Amino acid sequence: MSSQQPPEEPAYEDRVYRSPMAVVTGVLLLALIAWLCGDAIVRGSGNAPWYAAAIALLAVPLIVAFTIRPAVFANDDRLRVRNPFRVIELPWGAVDAVRARYSAEVLAGGAKYQLWSVPVSLRERKKASRQQTKQELSGRGGATGKGGQGSPGKSGPAASAEPQRAQADQVVNELRELAERGASRAGAQGGVRVRWSYEVLAPAALGAVFLIVLLVIG
Repeated sequence: MSSQQPPEEPAYEDRVYRSPMAVVTGVLLLALIAWLCGDAIVRGSGNAPWYAAAIALLAVPLIVAFTIRPAVFANDDRLRVRNPFRVIELPWGAVDAVRARYSAEVLAGGAKYQLWSVPVSLRERKKASRQQTKQELSGRGGATGKGGQGSPGKSGPAASAEPQRAQADQVVNELRELAERGASRAGAQGGVRVRWSYEVLAPAALGAVFLIVLLVIG
């Protein structure tokens, strides 16, 4: 009888990480562009409709690229980073580190890739640190009790709470755990692949050229 290795567990659906504030900002900016440029195209005279069309063609892809488009997709095998102008696919076996300093980053193959959809807020990080300190102090007080002596094995509710972390630090921690679990998977091997997002670059470049032509001939 030949011994067979148990089949590897399948990779589950992607976890998706976005910045809700960036998405809301993008939607509002797109609505503003649609209102201003749409009004100029419909009611404008002379070259105004052409200028409005060129500005919209330039602005809409850039707004989408920097607000709505950025996202991070992670599953048991790989990390896919969708930044404004590039898509980076990183099998967990190729990832060296995931970290959050002044920005969330993934290191692989001697290169550094920023996670645009996971913004690091130093203010939020300081707030989480203060809350964690308060939790620890409250937990110590709950453990000692009124009589000054704590009963063994008991602590206040704050002592058993999860450590407070900023949102970016929580995401990075989850990605690190996925990287550690998935690094040895057969499906998590391979090199880093980077693809430029021409669906964003092409219309933005066309809008820029259109606007320059209008400025030259106007």
